[in-house]
Amino acid sequence: MNESKIVYKKVSLRSPILIVGLPGIGNVGNLAAQYLVQKLNAKEFATLYSPHFPYIVIATPDGSFRLVSNRFYYYKNKKLSHDLVILIGDYQPASSEGQYEVNDKIVRFFKSLGGKEVYTLGGYSTEDRYVPNPRVFGVTKSKAMHEKLEKAGVVFNIAPSLSIVGAAGMVLAFADEQHMQVACIMGETGMLEVDANSAKSVLEVLSKLLGLDIDLKDMNNLQKETEKFIKELEQASKSAQHEEFPNYIK
Repeated sequence: MNESKIVYKKVSLRSPILIVGLPGIGNVGNLAAQYLVQKLNAKEFATLYSPHFPYIVIATPDGSFRLVSNRFYYYKNKKLSHDLVILIGDYQPASSEGQYEVNDKIVRFFKSLGGKEVYTLGGYSTEDRYVPNPRVFGVTKSKAMHEKLEKAGVVFNIAPSLSIVGAAGMVLAFADEQHMQVACIMGETGMLEVDANSAKSVLEVLSKLLGLDIDLKDMNNLQKETEKFIKELEQASKSAQHEEFPNYIK
């Protein structure tokens, strides 16, 4: 395989909206999108393979294996005016060349499905510690989209200059070139490799934007487990400091 390719089966979609959640900061976007796929029981219909992904084969629980990939799922709901296409995956390309090639292919494929609106999901690190009440930040060029995001609780103007790395930014740029309505939604995160609390905040905003009713019970449980783990780490750290410097800790 010399270049990236998308293998797919044809599906009929009504003005689909693309949601992109690939691995990144705090795995916020990836976790949110995977949770969405699971809770909506979305169906896989396309797979993106690329020589820009790591040369890895993943062993599956049933004893089989598969090549690393990004995967497209669709969700149809008669209560919604649009169908959804959700992109999740194992990795992002490590090189600039790979990022340009893969993300351009993602946008062109979505355009071929009749899509005109895109939300990319990600994390934005503001702290070097756990963030208990994460805000959700956003960027968009559209005034109408800006107002829509703001009503859903998205915070703007988070920094004079903000770099959005990887698919969360590149898909945004390529989709804008194709005259689509685009926005990036980022959950505030800190020290965690997988931040369920931030992913939950992103899902709450996304639910409002898309008119979805998502059961967040499992995400709440994961959040509680994470916070319990953080408290245990903090307690262990305090105990270690007291043992090392007993005369200085009060």
